[in-house]
Parts: sequence; structure tokens; C-alpha cells
Amino acid sequence: MSLATAPAPANRLEWARGVLPGLIATIVVALAATYLSDHYNAPSMVFALLLGMALNTLPGEPRYAPGIALSARTLLRLSVAMLGLRITFAQVGDLGWSTAAMVVCAVPLTIGFGWVLSKLTGVGGRFGVLSGGAVGICGASAAMAIAAAWPRRDSERDTVVIIACITSLSTMAMLAYPAIGGWLGLDAVQAGRFFGGSIHDVAQVVGAGYSQSPQAGDTATVVKLMRVAMLLPVVIAITLLAARRRTANDGEAKVTPLPGFLIGFVVLAFLNGMGWVPAPVTSVLTELSRWLLLISVAALGMKTSAKDIMEVGRAAIAMVVAETAFIALFVLGWIELIG
Repeated sequence: MSLATAPAPANRLEWARGVLPGLIATIVVALAATYLSDHYNAPSMVFALLLGMALNTLPGEPRYAPGIALSARTLLRLSVAMLGLRITFAQVGDLGWSTAAMVVCAVPLTIGFGWVLSKLTGVGGRFGVLSGGAVGICGASAAMAIAAAWPRRDSERDTVVIIACITSLSTMAMLAYPAIGGWLGLDAVQAGRFFGGSIHDVAQVVGAGYSQSPQAGDTATVVKLMRVAMLLPVVIAITLLAARRRTANDGEAKVTPLPGFLIGFVVLAFLNGMGWVPAPVTSVLTELSRWLLLISVAALGMKTSAKDIMEVGRAAIAMVVAETAFIALFVLGWIELIG
């Protein structure tokens, strides 16, 4: 499905009425998750997943299924495309070659580490790439983008497990990493590079950085956005890999177009990088992207049951923890040894 299209109905009004109940259900869950997050000071992604899973019978009802499918797919792709608005060329250049090289090395190495672990544990190479990409790039957004580029039968289940693990680990990292940085004697810039280079979700990166100092917060945010920029080459590579595997299995060559959401990501990143998108527009669309992602997570929760998650096994959860430790140690080692 392309980025902004829905199934082409003969009657658009009829189609809108068909998707409205399920769409409203996912929006209500997202609103409830936001309220609980504000009230209990916990990640909204976790609440969206849990509340969605509590309503996992809804996708089985014809009235709700189309809207939930729309939220889990089309709205997801829109939210990922809008991530391009978070990137500016000036931000990337401010921290110099060492930070850029650190990010460029950390992301593929983390994905490779996840793939190796998946082979050793028997979880499956795709889960290793999915979890490694989510840990290495930008958490839930990357997990959902990679799953969209490389769809499989268990995509939704695996994505929900990874999002739940990553969101929890990001919160723990937000609390623990500033203390680790202080214990290691990192200055504000070094600490910001550590937080931005190793914590998964943007919100937790910002929280960890600004809890130490404004300079650490600014640095952490820029480094994190550099990791977000890695979403483009990684998803392109995974799209080509998935196409190659399909060709090998089917015995005939297929032309796989670049996903529409990825084209949107590139266009918006370029426009924002050139300074052609007004700041108020960027602010509004970035907030819209956050809401769309939360709605999509709620929809994924609805399409997943606790039984599905248990089928993944402890090895898969341990993999995400190991990947988190890997990227943190890599970033710290780079800062200490290379600068």
C-alpha cells in the first residue's frame, strides 16, 4: 500500500463510514494512553500497547477491522514519513566528523549484532534485524518502519514485543545513564553524545540530556536526530534485501518500488534541511507525527494478544536487552578512545 492511499472504494463516503469505527477506537486508546502517561509519568507507548491488547477482540469484528487496519498501516507510514522534518543539515554538521562516524558505525554494527544473536538463539534473522534496527536507530518508529519494509506473517507480533521492550529499556536508560555519565566523568558534550547515541526513543533522550544540562540536552537531541537520519539507508537496504529474497524464492525477478513513506521521509528531510519548511509548520507536523505513531501502536496492540507475545520467548527479550547494552558500550568506547 502506498503512503497516503487507502483501498479504492467505489463510494468514498461508504469507505469512510467503514473505517470510522475502528479509527475512532484507536484514537480513543491513544488519548487514554496520553492521559495515563501524563498522570502516572510513564511512557505513553506502553499504555497504548496495553490498552490496545485489552481490546484485542475488536479486529475480529467486521465493524472495527477496516479502521484498525488503516491505523496500523497507513497512519504508521505517514508518521514515519514525517520524521524527516526532525532533521536539518546544520545540526548534523555541528558536532563534527567523529560523532557522525560514531553514528554511522553504531547503527549497522548493532543491527549485525542482533542478527548474529538471532542466529545463535534460533529466534530468526528477521527478528534480529528488526530489533537491532529499532535499538540502533530510533526505537518504536524504526521498528515499525522496518516491519513495513520487510513484512512477514509474524510482523505485528514481533513489532509489539520489540516496542514494549524498547520503551521500557529507554525509560530505565533515561534514569540510569546520567548517573553513569557522572560516574565516568563525562563533560556535557560527551554526556550528550552518550545519551543521544545509545538511548532508543527521542523523548527519553531529551529527558536524560536536559536533566544534566542544557548543553547536554542540545547535544543529545542532535545526535539522536543523526541516528534518525540512518533510517533512510537502513530501510532502503532492507527493502532491497527483502525483494532479493522474494526473487530467489519465486524464481523470477521483480521490481520492488521504494516504499512511499520512505520517499516522503526523503522529501521532507530535504525540504527541512534546506530551511524551506517554516518552523510553525514543522512543529505542528512533528506533533502530528507523534500522535499518528501512538495511534498506530494502539492499533498494533489491538491486533496482538498476550499469547502471541509469550510465543516469542525469553530469548527474544534477552536479545533486545543485549543489543541495548551493546550500543551503549560501543558509544562509550568510541567517546573514550576516539573522542
